[in-house]
Amino acid sequence: MAVVTDAIYDPESEAHPDWDASQDELAARAVKYGNERTREVYKRLRGVGVWAEDIEGVADLAAIPVLEKDDVPALQAARPPFGGMLSLRAGTLKRIFRSPGPINDPQGQDEDFWRVAPAAWAAGFRDGDVVLNSFSYHLTPGGLMLDAGLRKLGCTVIPGGVGNSAAQVEAACAAGATGYTGTPQFLLTLFERARDMGHELPIRRALVTGAPLPPPLRARLQDEVGVDVYQSYGTADAGTLGYECGEKNGWHVAPGIVIELLAPGDDRPAGEGETGQVVVTSPNGIYPLVRFGTGDLSAWNPEPCRCGRTSRRLVGFMGRVGEGVKVRGMFVHPRELAGALDGDPMVARYQAVVTEGAGGGDMFTVRVEAAPGCGLGDEEVAALVARIREAVKVRPVVEVVGVGEIGEEAGVVVDGRG
Repeated sequence: MAVVTDAIYDPESEAHPDWDASQDELAARAVKYGNERTREVYKRLRGVGVWAEDIEGVADLAAIPVLEKDDVPALQAARPPFGGMLSLRAGTLKRIFRSPGPINDPQGQDEDFWRVAPAAWAAGFRDGDVVLNSFSYHLTPGGLMLDAGLRKLGCTVIPGGVGNSAAQVEAACAAGATGYTGTPQFLLTLFERARDMGHELPIRRALVTGAPLPPPLRARLQDEVGVDVYQSYGTADAGTLGYECGEKNGWHVAPGIVIELLAPGDDRPAGEGETGQVVVTSPNGIYPLVRFGTGDLSAWNPEPCRCGRTSRRLVGFMGRVGEGVKVRGMFVHPRELAGALDGDPMVARYQAVVTEGAGGGDMFTVRVEAAPGCGLGDEEVAALVARIREAVKVRPVVEVVGVGEIGEEAGVVVDGRG
């Protein structure tokens, strides 16, 4: 195996001589801390007669029920703002965010609270790089998650935020930005917009997340556009969970957390090559998580990585087990659509469909069947677009369909991508 030198951010944790032992220590610490400091973990352990001292390693976690992400909104609504999951007073936090779900997400005082720096380092970002960050800085934590990790490495960040591609192209060109963080689809959009504007975008390195990176899109960005693209995987709740190294063959499990892959339905450990839900245990001092079910599906890559990191690798994103579907970096939930459309006397049925558009971008279409005797003209459709966008934070295309085109048993949110 190759010796890792400057390709690694934290040799002590990313090239640990005994990965399994380090995972066992993290699991035991997370359960002990969560049990002592949070109401949620304490109640879950007591509910099944488990004591924190019983958990000595990852295998022992099987005695603890999984907390599904889709159950967190109700938990937080019953005991606001964090459902008993926070280890200290909300007033001691740096920031509180509101993610789709809706879910309240905390930010502690740590410089890189979500542990993004190792992923950015593995992608080749270094001190002095100028990076355009196109994630949202408004209400949801995506923008500041990447911002904090980049700043810890000494990068200069352009807070581009969402949309306004022409202004972002001009800012990146003026500052000589060679780096990018955001969704892969928006990166392609920026290059296309730069071409239309007669500019040459200087970006040559990217850390992308929040949306799928299908092979054709990756090939287009790397081979046609000339950007060295790396993937990172994480959530607002648990921070960075995995990321690519220079081999670009799966996501290394990030330092400081435990990941289990559990077979949907019976929560047994997924075997090699078998798809399972990504379940996270994290000894985070502010927001300790014990068997937190992300709803994402993946599988283990069993081969050692030639980069020298000893951490296990996920093969990548393989779908969802929960109700939420990620669209342009944001989760869209049936309950949010229901809040926007249920009770509207002009709407009989509706269904959201996510497909892959030209260039690999996400197409978000909401199909609507008008109620009997009601007509949905341009003005009514525009009102629906605005209401849905406000509810799910993603602008839809509203398509009016005929009676019976949306079956009674049809799913509310359908992912039609690959």
